[in-house]
Amino acid sequence: MPLFHGSQGCTSLALVLLVRHFKEAIPLQTTALDAVATILGGAGNLEEAILNLKRRAKPKLIGICTTALVETRGEDFAGDLANIKRDRADELAGTEVVLANTPDFEGAIEEGWAKAVISMVERITTPGEQSRHQKKIAILPGWHLTVADIELLRETVESFGLKPVILPDISGSLDGTVPGDRWVPTTYGGTPVDEIQELGTAAQCIAIGEHMRRPAELLRTRTGVPYALFQSLTGLKRADRFVSFLSEISGAPVPANIRRRRAQLQDALLDGHFHFGGKKIAIAVEPDQLYQFATFFTGMGAEIAAAVTTTGTSKILAEMPAESLQVGDLGDLEELAVGADLLVTHSHGRQAAERLGIPLMRVGFPIYDRLGSQHKLTSLYQGTRDLIFDVSNIFQANQRAPCPGSLDPSRKGELPR
Repeated sequence: MPLFHGSQGCTSLALVLLVRHFKEAIPLQTTALDAVATILGGAGNLEEAILNLKRRAKPKLIGICTTALVETRGEDFAGDLANIKRDRADELAGTEVVLANTPDFEGAIEEGWAKAVISMVERITTPGEQSRHQKKIAILPGWHLTVADIELLRETVESFGLKPVILPDISGSLDGTVPGDRWVPTTYGGTPVDEIQELGTAAQCIAIGEHMRRPAELLRTRTGVPYALFQSLTGLKRADRFVSFLSEISGAPVPANIRRRRAQLQDALLDGHFHFGGKKIAIAVEPDQLYQFATFFTGMGAEIAAAVTTTGTSKILAEMPAESLQVGDLGDLEELAVGADLLVTHSHGRQAAERLGIPLMRVGFPIYDRLGSQHKLTSLYQGTRDLIFDVSNIFQANQRAPCPGSLDPSRKGELPR
């Protein structure tokens, strides 16, 4: 059960975006600070909210995220939470309560995601060297992997005879399924708390995205589990590296179905590269997702004409295949994207795309004006293949030069000159 420590307005904004993006019920709760609690301190509201959630929903895990409203006061959240756990130990038995400091004014989506994973490992994962299960693999996916990406990731790892434990795992909770006949007050699916506790028994950790390096390093420091970081899983070479790594650690050959997917991607590269050559792309997303798509487009022969991101602290920005990179917003993107052939950002970029007369490819968060965004693949062989087809089709649907398929009715059927 997620719990926002702040006002009802802070929670409502996040809830609306999450519901519109995933098209699912999100059980996001709030401590509902009023004017008095905001000034005098919200420890009482925090305690009341935790106890109410425990009594009503009986969750195995309550994840608390702070907001700018309470962070600006500089409250001692860790101390308040420690006191609540001590004084209410009997009432909270059987429920883990984890705190992540995530104020709006610091960082971006990927940094908040990483902080949440770090908090879960610190609070829940059993420390110290433990006996290793040689087939068990801990996977820490970045925020930018879709439900479909994570499902494909799990299937790929399992095809090598390995057992993946994914943290966080949104593929079982936000995949569009209906959880039986009765209403469930908490999120369903996901990674069980006992598996988070036993992450230290994994033989290997795989982190996906530069922002997941710190959680992977914490897991290694806390339990001794070694990790391998994959900055992106999109593109032939990057997918090859991941598949080769799985083959190495499992000692198993690459399965025939994965080899077939690779051959399909090779064919898609041959079919699609004609549409990418010389195209100018303008992208505005978080740093790791920017790297994912920038390397994909440049690998296909396109040029990154504008690259805008949310934060300048990520190390991945130094490896970005773009001549210029700006930390900014969609206003900056609109200024830089003049003359581009494709705009790549989330749904809030649709007005800029309309004003510039440029087609929009929706990626990232939020995507609220299209269905099925979480079921689109962007990773490994299948995801790269699908991206090639999607982008090629956008370019074909927005050709500016005349072609035999676009006859001018006034010219009585003659071909355009």
